[in-house]
Amino acid sequence: MGNNTATIERVQTKKPLVGFVHSIETFGSVDGPGIRYVVFLQGCRMRCEFCHNPDTWNIGVGDEMTVDEILNDAIRYKAFWGKKGGITVSGGEALVQIDFVLALFKKAKTMGINTCLDTCGQPFTYKEPFFSKFAELMKVTDVSLVDIKHIDSEQHRRLTGFNNETVLAMIQYMSEHNYHMWIRHVLVPERTDYDDYLRDLGHYIHTLNAIDKVEVLPYHTMGVKKYTELGIDYPLEGIEPPSADRVKNAERLLDTVAYRGYAS
Repeated sequence: MGNNTATIERVQTKKPLVGFVHSIETFGSVDGPGIRYVVFLQGCRMRCEFCHNPDTWNIGVGDEMTVDEILNDAIRYKAFWGKKGGITVSGGEALVQIDFVLALFKKAKTMGINTCLDTCGQPFTYKEPFFSKFAELMKVTDVSLVDIKHIDSEQHRRLTGFNNETVLAMIQYMSEHNYHMWIRHVLVPERTDYDDYLRDLGHYIHTLNAIDKVEVLPYHTMGVKKYTELGIDYPLEGIEPPSADRVKNAERLLDTVAYRGYAS
């Protein structure tokens, strides 16, 4: 009798799964196809020199929200989504909270909601239990926005604190299974804005399947104020955004016009 009572108490007191949310954008137009409800989750292990949201780095903090709380709020904006829009989960790094994203996307799909994952792939591994969760997540993800920070592994480590092997392994898995991707690349003077690197990245992208779009994102300095507020030294001090000509050059070398499948 005593053991049964203890079991019942555990079930009754079990808390729902929560995600640690940094912020929400209800009318996102650049985070996947169409108009999207964007959930920015808290937590990231990378320390990208160009990151404009250092306030998302800390793990295990933020506003706690359940799957139902997010979906009940998101559905209020469904009329604006049209045929292509839906929900995007970004970060921070969304895969740091893979259990929550998986639960959210599973329920979203039962409601007929288009799902989009924004990730840099750093937590990816073929080790369990992560890999089985990731494989399951891909089955309920309509499209992924995947950042390739740098095609050269050592330069990637300099730029982010990590090499790029795990990122490319994740992309390879997604390509082999024809999971739809948008590839994104931040163009940073003195870091990624070199023709040889851009050509190598362009050649790599052309080996992949199911690439619907390639985007060059010009580096900007809009996040510098946050570094000051947080008392963190800004690592790219003195580096200015790339010129329009350099952005066009990067787009040409990555051959962005070749991808038209899942246009926003």
